[in-house]
Amino acid sequence: MRQRRWRRWLYFLALLGLLALQGCGTPWATVPDGQGRAVMLLGYDPVAYFTRQQTVRGDPALSVDLPQRSYYFANRENMALFQADPSRYEPQYGGFCASGAAFAIKLGSDPTAWTVYQGRLFIFGDIIGKTAWGLDPAWNVAHADEQWPSIRDTGWRAASLAAYANKVPYYQTGAQIKAEWLARHPGGRFPDYDPGGMITNLFLKPPGWRAAEGFGQPALGYPR
Repeated sequence: MRQRRWRRWLYFLALLGLLALQGCGTPWATVPDGQGRAVMLLGYDPVAYFTRQQTVRGDPALSVDLPQRSYYFANRENMALFQADPSRYEPQYGGFCASGAAFAIKLGSDPTAWTVYQGRLFIFGDIIGKTAWGLDPAWNVAHADEQWPSIRDTGWRAASLAAYANKVPYYQTGAQIKAEWLARHPGGRFPDYDPGGMITNLFLKPPGWRAAEGFGQPALGYPR
């Protein structure tokens, strides 16, 4: 038991070392474009989720800059709608996975894994995050809304590492969520997807890298 606890501490210290080397990360789920802008949603149009109910690639020439983040738009009409009321169209929880946000985790951002629920746009890290969130959307939203103010301005690496080190009382592992889903869907098939591993997601790659690079799914590419 003592040896196992010591290994956990070594692992935690190693993560802290990586965190110090890589930085705390951005507070929003952004990736840099060719001009160095911190772009949300890998350059997909946030308004199109509401007006067209689908994912639409934005045009880098049609962009709106907000503090620490920028958005691309498919047309000037969508850009004007966003400029008139950004809070109506921005994704919840900084564009990070809405399922993880319920546990104070700021990881994952796939603009093709999404839903509009009660007039709000929720982005997920992948199909697993969306499936897990779908078990109880109201529960997930309530907990994420409660956690978000305390982590909103914290870099995603620092926030996620803190969430793993000091888990919320209601924390559920991926295995527990899968078991609950299977219990509710007898004979169903829970999505089989490789999320890439904690080290890669926390330290080696930016938010949305799996969708951008095509890790286990079609590659969307990084914003230009």
